[in-house]
Amino acid sequence: MGKLSDLREHLNLTQEELSEKSGISIRTIQRIESGQKPKGFTLKAFAITLGVEKSFFDESNAAESLDPDELKWNKIVNMLALPGSFLPPLNVLLPLAIMYLKKQNNRVNKKLVSIQICWTLVALFLFVIVLILNDWLDVKSQFTMLIPILWLMLNTVIITRNAMILGKNNDHILPDINVL
Repeated sequence: MGKLSDLREHLNLTQEELSEKSGISIRTIQRIESGQKPKGFTLKAFAITLGVEKSFFDESNAAESLDPDELKWNKIVNMLALPGSFLPPLNVLLPLAIMYLKKQNNRVNKKLVSIQICWTLVALFLFVIVLILNDWLDVKSQFTMLIPILWLMLNTVIITRNAMILGKNNDHILPDINVL
């Protein structure tokens, strides 16, 4: 497995040093570096020792390496943005709070919260622009009230789309946004 040897070499670790730090035998490290996939305890030990997500070692679909409990929390974090959509800071704060309280600070949850952060910033920017244009042109437009309504509708679509992606275990399709 090229990823383990590449990462080990990037961190300037020998196989012996990695063995000592992770508690995994040198022979197992050699087998994994030659192509065998790490599983269970070995996978977790490497992830913790090297400071990466378990999905880092999965050569194919990163979603396949998610355990069912992790996937359940990914879905919860995503859906918590929906009730928070009515008060925009809550669409970020609710998922973020659960993510950290339940120690579900994984790659997928970071993407989900980052999507909400970016989406909220875009909506805020548009709202401010419309207010400035209304004031500058001295015209009171009903378009100003249309922005929050459109934002709520589009955010619902985004959250629903993310839920469908997570339901199909296709989290690699999520936009690769990471603000956290």
